[in-house]
Amino acid sequence: MTEPVRLSKRLAELIPCSRREAELYIAGGWVSVDGQVVEEPQFRVLQQKIELHPQASLAPLEAATILLHQPAGLDADAALHLICADTRTADGHSSIRTLKQHFARLTPTAPLEQNASGLLVFTQDWRVARKLLDDAATIEQEYIVDVTGELAPNGLKRLNHGLSFNGRLLPPIKASWQNETRLRFALKNAQPGQIAHMCQSVGLEVLGMKRIRLGRVAMAKLPVGQWRYLTPYERF
Repeated sequence: MTEPVRLSKRLAELIPCSRREAELYIAGGWVSVDGQVVEEPQFRVLQQKIELHPQASLAPLEAATILLHQPAGLDADAALHLICADTRTADGHSSIRTLKQHFARLTPTAPLEQNASGLLVFTQDWRVARKLLDDAATIEQEYIVDVTGELAPNGLKRLNHGLSFNGRLLPPIKASWQNETRLRFALKNAQPGQIAHMCQSVGLEVLGMKRIRLGRVAMAKLPVGQWRYLTPYERF
């Protein structure tokens, strides 16, 4: 009986090409075995039908940045486990092909408020990670906050400017009512616990909060627990 061999070895014999080139084709999602895409060069094959996509390219893969609608109650480590091919949103927002390589070495950036839901960014791109770290103090974040309680006199004005946190006067922000129980906050350099403290200072208790925008990138209609790619034309 013929012994199975690595897919990369078989592909290199069929094309022909170098073993390294074969590995790049496979990892790039360009190779199918009996009609099913296989992305692991070490995958073992016997006599299956192996095909290389007509548009196959050896161009290096671009580092991926993934936007996840994180459910409430998860931390970044738990949220990372939600990211897989099955949880990519089906809205057709991007033509980027889903590849297993895009799920490796993802770094969470711009953490959410504790117990908040909403937009969370994972990236393989050091430029994106550095941007969100170095410019954290100047990138505006937008939260929708569900509250209960009775707003103190001039409470909305005080939310916009006039409150302190951790002994320091807070800079002006944009706070407005969305409806009778929901506030919108747009602020920069938000500190952990700041929004809850601000609400408490004016007689309100936070029931839940969701980040819907980070800089110029909005979560839009991304469903809870699903993700999409940051497209090449989007900038934080």
